[in-house]
Amino acid sequence: MTEQDLIERLLNGDDIAYTQIVTEYQSSMLYVARTIVGTAIADEVVQEAWMSVIKALPKFEGRSSLKTWILRIVSNNAKSRLRKESRHFSAGDSSDLENLGMPQERFSDNGHWTIPPSRWNIESPDELLTSNELQTCVRLAIDKLPPIQQTILSLRDMDGLSMEEICKILEISESNSRVLLHRARTKVFLAIEKFQGN
Repeated sequence: MTEQDLIERLLNGDDIAYTQIVTEYQSSMLYVARTIVGTAIADEVVQEAWMSVIKALPKFEGRSSLKTWILRIVSNNAKSRLRKESRHFSAGDSSDLENLGMPQERFSDNGHWTIPPSRWNIESPDELLTSNELQTCVRLAIDKLPPIQQTILSLRDMDGLSMEEICKILEISESNSRVLLHRARTKVFLAIEKFQGN
């Protein structure tokens, strides 16, 4: 089914299409909402965003993918909710980047590895991915990331969005988003490396 077919089915009130879109986008929407408002009210923000999506769908012009458009609605709703609750939105700043807990000697001044990562001791990528212990290790490492890093990692590496789309959704600069993604990937990689050393 093409995106246009999906949109037409949604506009016609097709329950199957609605179930499909919720199944595909709900987790990404929660990531974005949590980044902005935290976990306490993220579910409410996502529910409000779904209402906004349904109301605005007839006006969708297709200038971005449907997913990017929906995630932007979540982002805007979350920021509006945050303003109502008189909180401050921060998409990550230099202090976040400086307090990473990573050994700085691993990187040279130009950002390249000075001490390369160790090789994984599992024979194949499939074996690596099916290791239950490793999956738990990766999940825990991702859960420990700051919310903005979790969101960027999820949107880029799990959902396959482009950096341009991510920047539009979260309203952050491309350079900041790339640094945050690099830091998130590095933290997960270091957790895997530590796991492999055990």
